Amino acid sequence: MKRYIALVTLMLTGGFLMAQDAAASAGSNDFFSDLFVKMIVIAAIAVMLVAILVLYRLLMTVIKVEQIKIYKEQGMDAYLKVAKKPKESWMTRLYKSWTAAVPLEKEADVLLLHEYDGIHELDNKLPPWWVAMFYLSIIFAGVYLFYYHVSDMGMNQIEEYEAEVALAEEQVAEFLSKQANLIDESNVELLTDEKALAAGKAIFDANCVACHGQFGEGTVGPNMTDNYWIHGGSITDVFKTIKYGVPEKGMIAWQAQLRPADMHAVASYILTLQGTDPPNPKAPEGELYEPADAQGAPAEEAPAEGETNSL
Repeated sequence: MKRYIALVTLMLTGGFLMAQDAAASAGSNDFFSDLFVKMIVIAAIAVMLVAILVLYRLLMTVIKVEQIKIYKEQGMDAYLKVAKKPKESWMTRLYKSWTAAVPLEKEADVLLLHEYDGIHELDNKLPPWWVAMFYLSIIFAGVYLFYYHVSDMGMNQIEEYEAEVALAEEQVAEFLSKQANLIDESNVELLTDEKALAAGKAIFDANCVACHGQFGEGTVGPNMTDNYWIHGGSITDVFKTIKYGVPEKGMIAWQAQLRPADMHAVASYILTLQGTDPPNPKAPEGELYEPADAQGAPAEEAPAEGETNSL
């Protein structure tokens, strides 16, 4: 017995000393030193847990020895009776304490009159896991009600819906921004978004004003505010003219300098200039373009005027 006590004392002392060494080394910032400290702490905890387990087993042994002495003093029959009595496991005892399960031989005491298809119902307590889940659901309902409907900490269903819609719109915008540079003359469509048109105006002011005027009234290049177009007035036609240019008339191909998204934006902005009344507009050039032209309607000739070098 003394050896067991000495062993437990030695293990506890060793654990405390290891923890003390780890605390003394905790000030180092070196990676390996930190790792060594963590290993010492883990080892110290393991040693102390083992020491506690050994101490517990030692205590139970002492108690068992004293019980045997008492049984022997009361007589061998009493000792043998207790020794032969089957011992229940701690799990069985715990289950019985939780459920208060009635032994099989006493089930008649809790038998209910309800019977179906030869199956009888007993008035036993509900399983502990079911009871625990029932009470946890009540607690959860109270916390949920307070968090989402009383306090301002959580969003209600309407707020969550609005947040999801806003997030989806951001994701769609991000996706479209990545797809913008896949635009070409085969799938280009007229943009009406104010942000895109503002971007198109900025590109127009930076690159097109010199030939087409500040308001699209035309200078070297043609007037863009009327319905007469030299190379077509649809969004596809304007996009193609910007992209490939008209080299023989001085209109460069902008595909080497502008991204497809930029050409798409500036082409859409140019079409918004139609019907405006800029100062000193240039005389119409080219052919009259109307949406019906796309369906095969004959185009009307413009007033006599020579062609110039652009759209």
